[in-house]
Amino acid sequence: QVQLVESGGGLVQSGGSLRLSCAASGTTFSINAMGWYRQAPGKQRDLVAGITSGGSTNYADSVKGRFTISRDNAKNTVYLQMNSLKPEDTAVYYCNVDSAYGVRYWGKGTLVTVSS
Repeated sequence: QVQLVESGGGLVQSGGSLRLSCAASGTTFSINAMGWYRQAPGKQRDLVAGITSGGSTNYADSVKGRFTISRDNAKNTVYLQMNSLKPEDTAVYYCNVDSAYGVRYWGKGTLVTVSS
């Protein structure tokens, strides 16, 4: 089992920045890919960014050039640096990890609100 705890969400003005963190605990040796998803009210949960165990990254088109995902394997933590935030980035952001056993774990989410 892997437990995930997100932090760093909050209220920010348009154009501002936030840094989300997600710390994993438990059977962290099994962690492969890590990532961030988000879900706005009334919408489905969508991928924001992902990072493999080797450091390869992928991003949703809507956040390319503004968001950066990174991970610290020694700390079992994944980060999401969000710059140039827009009101449409407002959502609950969820951390996820994929284990080597084919199980996906989710955090409880952290709310990001961008005011115009």
